[in-house]
Amino acid sequence: MDFLRQYLFAVQSFTRLPVRGTLAQWMDASPETMRASAAHFPGVGWLVGMAACAAFALAGLVLGDNPFAPLAAAVICIGATLLLTGSAHEAGLARTADAFGAAVAASSPGAPAADPRLGSHGVLALALAVLAKASLLAVLAAQSPTAVLAALLAAHVLSRFWPLLLRPTLPWLGAVGAAGDGTLADRIEPRGLGIAAAWSIFAVAIAWFAEGPAFAILALAAGGLALLWMRWLFARHLQGFTASGLGATQQACEAATYLGAAIGLRVG
Repeated sequence: MDFLRQYLFAVQSFTRLPVRGTLAQWMDASPETMRASAAHFPGVGWLVGMAACAAFALAGLVLGDNPFAPLAAAVICIGATLLLTGSAHEAGLARTADAFGAAVAASSPGAPAADPRLGSHGVLALALAVLAKASLLAVLAAQSPTAVLAALLAAHVLSRFWPLLLRPTLPWLGAVGAAGDGTLADRIEPRGLGIAAAWSIFAVAIAWFAEGPAFAILALAAGGLALLWMRWLFARHLQGFTASGLGATQQACEAATYLGAAIGLRVG
């Protein structure tokens, strides 16, 4: 029962799916449940990934055999995930880009991330992220309909696992911004990371069986490299990470997973 409570709290925190009434009371949003829910962030990715796959497949079916259909389906798919998640991670990306662009002083690393105004760096980061994801999904769909669905599922799950690895190696600067709450303020226990990894392994396995080892391994490796890059940026510019940084890392790892999958599909 604790497993389900923690999962429901993660769903409530990172999607717009209603968890209200009797179910919300049963969920018992205690500090312990809040902290433990971090292990289920990749599980939320399963919900978002399946919704993304459904939106992409339905759009592709309706649009039919058209050279621009994959790109249009990718845009529709991204829009569907934004509606489901409330664009929380995208907000974190924009605020983090503004923080990096403003060359944050070490004495106040969290200030730009808390600024509600969106600057030019944030706008550019959002535009590039959406363009990168849409174009890479279109590339995958043009090569294999199965590949794009497997990549969508894997990316949404894995991109919610990688940010969890920031906590053991960087200081937490506080729950600032819209890309999360305070669930990572405390150290994630090894058991929690194990649960998160279990959620993720199944998504990698599906990608492996769908399109082969190169597809799955390069998608996984690309997401890991994106995590390392984001960690380097946080360590250099912020000396830690905020909740907005978690959202930015999710976005970077998602796009990188699509890129790795596309390369793996070509070389596999």
